[in-house]
Amino acid sequence: MDKSKYFNIINHPIATVLKIYIVAILSFFIFRAILFLTELDRINIAEDKIANVILSFVMGIRFDIVISGYILILPILALLTLDVLRIKSKIASKIIFVYIFSLFALAFMICASDIPYFNQFFQRFSVSAFKWMDSPLFVFKMIIQEPRYLIFSILAVALIFLFYALLNKIFKSNETSPLNVLIKVPIYIIVLGIMFLGIRGRLTKKSPIRVGTAYFCDNSFLNQLGLNPVFTLMRSYLDSNDSRNKPISIINSDVAKANVIKYLGIEKQQFNSPIARFKESDTMPIKPNVVVVIMESMSAAKMKRHGNNNNLTPFLDSLLMQSVYFDNIYTAGKHTFNGIFSTIFSFPALYQQHTMKQMRRYNGISGALKKHGYKTIYFSTHDGQFDNVEGFLRNNDFDRVVSLKDYPSKEIKTTLGVPDDYMFRFSIPILNELNSKNAPFLSVFMTASDHGPYYIPEYFSPQAKEIKEQIVQYADWSLKQFIEKASNQSWFRNTIFIFVADHGAPLSAYYDISLDYHHTPLIIYSPQNLVTKTAIGSIGGQIDVFPTIMGVLKLPYINNSLGIDLLNETRPYIIINDNDKIGVLDNEFLLIMKEGEKSKLYKYRYHDRKNYIDEFKEKVNEMEVFAKSNLQVCQDMITNNETYVEQ
Repeated sequence: MDKSKYFNIINHPIATVLKIYIVAILSFFIFRAILFLTELDRINIAEDKIANVILSFVMGIRFDIVISGYILILPILALLTLDVLRIKSKIASKIIFVYIFSLFALAFMICASDIPYFNQFFQRFSVSAFKWMDSPLFVFKMIIQEPRYLIFSILAVALIFLFYALLNKIFKSNETSPLNVLIKVPIYIIVLGIMFLGIRGRLTKKSPIRVGTAYFCDNSFLNQLGLNPVFTLMRSYLDSNDSRNKPISIINSDVAKANVIKYLGIEKQQFNSPIARFKESDTMPIKPNVVVVIMESMSAAKMKRHGNNNNLTPFLDSLLMQSVYFDNIYTAGKHTFNGIFSTIFSFPALYQQHTMKQMRRYNGISGALKKHGYKTIYFSTHDGQFDNVEGFLRNNDFDRVVSLKDYPSKEIKTTLGVPDDYMFRFSIPILNELNSKNAPFLSVFMTASDHGPYYIPEYFSPQAKEIKEQIVQYADWSLKQFIEKASNQSWFRNTIFIFVADHGAPLSAYYDISLDYHHTPLIIYSPQNLVTKTAIGSIGGQIDVFPTIMGVLKLPYINNSLGIDLLNETRPYIIINDNDKIGVLDNEFLLIMKEGEKSKLYKYRYHDRKNYIDEFKEKVNEMEVFAKSNLQVCQDMITNNETYVEQ
């Protein structure tokens, strides 16, 4: 029987297209399944329907088809054209093979990177990851030193090899179709049309598939699970290059300025900056040492006070009973550079902007205290050049930055440098030396141990079984060691200690923004009882740390920031930045704003997932105007070079 007279379905070019799609989508499915398993604790059997889990995976197939279509459209067009022309070229086939394999291999590496990235940030892979991965060598070391990251890398390599073998087999079986060209052409046009529909992702005329298409239920994890990280990366790249994202322009600048002046109670402009105000107290100022500890990933949800019964932070839980403790404090952003910048300089995070990469001057706590004779120092466990921290801080009134270069090489355990407790031990003689110069000091610490790659010294024995809980116990223990060692120093009683997180961790996520990722403890501890021990429940933020410290000290200073003194002032709302989303909170409501989407309003205190957007329209408008006004004023101050004024 002459096979050439018949339509060989198995080896037909259309079958080749279909087989490549199937192999690609199955590969993407494996990555999605692994992500699902790593975040399985986010599924509540009592609340989340099994049907929603299935729908999330089905939604994932839609996005996988989109990405597969983008990758395959050109090579498939070439394959079908060669078939129509009855050209059998090994060179052309090899080029098409390499093109398909290379792009899918890259896509699979992105998928592998997405899993630990999502575990850390509760967000699919985006251009923000490259701000996190500021130094390729730094990130490479972090990957090879953290077993979890290494597992995902091995998985990616294994799947890439498997994909190579299957793709090679598919190409070897591909044969020219015996169909007449008059039949082939319309069939192939239909095939390409179906591919374009797959790329568009939707039949609706108004809009192709969007990130928001994946959001179909009230479980934020399942909504994000359906996304493809290559899609979110492409989308975020396009958005980041959109003129609307740099710089922001979300409300009229004059209106924003008038609103913020009203919010801050400024009666008249005193400086060239619209919000700069001179602050002084009627009572006698004091000059104790100030130690600010910015704790890596220390979500309030890890503490017993906020419902965690796993005994992860016994020291912090005991310390807050001897301190001023603020229950409702939120970080400005979700990255460490946001936490450092906002804590020290009291400005909010602006979407995906990396403010510390702009060598600009700010009126922050370092400058304010330096004018009163303080020596200023910053301690980091790792490379001071990462995120441009050292250069930026040195440009903003820090006398010294202690980082990786200063520690003995034998004490450097991972790419994150030395363990937290070693950094604290290393700092004691340096602080003693500063104290000997008869001047008060400001010391800011940035811990790092509660971030992969995790390293627990052999001399610490955690009680927890899971590494993520063990490292929290170690981080808390390190803080205890620091206070105990400091208590033996002559400067201890004349020091105020402030503890705040750079950001939290997405332990739970009831909404599109994980509040656990932003809810931070804020503790002001004074061994000499310079502040009254109490718990404060009013809403506040990381950006309020600097003015609040200055309020405790009663020292005159210029507050050229959007922060307030939480011990003497109140704010209606606090703003949190989630890269492409903005959250606005008071003590009851959470408003989530995202460009191009309708805002959502929740009663977050009760973990209520009902959207109240249509029931509290005045409230929504007030919260939106507050957020837009503050963010626009921040942007305008940067643009107009108003972030620093001379006293």
